[in-house]
Amino acid sequence: MIKYQYNLDNITPSMLEGFFAEWGSIFPSKEKHFAILKNSTYVVLAVDDKLNRVVGFINAISDKILSVYIPLLEVLPAYKIKGIGQELVKRLMEQIRDFYMIDLTCDEKHNSFYERFGMRKYNHVMIRNHDKRGGV
Repeated sequence: MIKYQYNLDNITPSMLEGFFAEWGSIFPSKEKHFAILKNSTYVVLAVDDKLNRVVGFINAISDKILSVYIPLLEVLPAYKIKGIGQELVKRLMEQIRDFYMIDLTCDEKHNSFYERFGMRKYNHVMIRNHDKRGGV
């Protein structure tokens, strides 16, 4: 059964195995992934309680006044197409719905997924240092 939680209580880095698979050879270690979640303002985790494993997550960072940025949403491949990603976004959006700015950057192929939650496509500028995907 999948359970959802809003904190890292009883979560260890070893429970974060298998994420960032589509990032190629450079990606955050389980320890850095845990630190990313720990340092986030908001986090929602999907945990397979039978396997005691995190199978999906979403995080957000915020100034807690006006703006929130959602940097990551991921569901392990074996758990995709089961509504977990949608549930993660829904639960996060419930927490952050009152902010003025809720921003997210994604590949264009994912726009329709986020539009289901009231998001709209806008222009933006960004820098991606792909050689730093493992973290600093």
